[in-house]
Amino acid sequence: MTHFLLSMHTVADQAPVEMTEQQVQATMRQVGELEADMGSTQALVASGRLADVGSARVVRVEDGETTTSDGPFADAAERLGGFYVIEAADLDEAISWAARTSAAIGRPIEVRAFDGFRVPGAS
Repeated sequence: MTHFLLSMHTVADQAPVEMTEQQVQATMRQVGELEADMGSTQALVASGRLADVGSARVVRVEDGETTTSDGPFADAAERLGGFYVIEAADLDEAISWAARTSAAIGRPIEVRAFDGFRVPGAS
């Protein structure tokens, strides 16, 4: 089994799509079903939705001195908004989970295999 990162991105300076309360509830239901299915098949390793990019900080150590600055690290149009770490038999299975995720949230999903993955304390 291989670990994959399914990442969701937001676009800087692009307002979120306006949704009715019914649309929000339907999206949340789809995400809940997706996560329940990921859990029941033991594909889900971890997930997270990131706070607004305005709260990000970049930490650097240069010449032994630690400095921080407002983030994000890269000044890019697209920014990481959330993620799933899954375990899948192969890329096709990971793409299948990504397709369900994209359908649930209405955004493209990037799929990348980990080149080494470790869970501290796990055997």
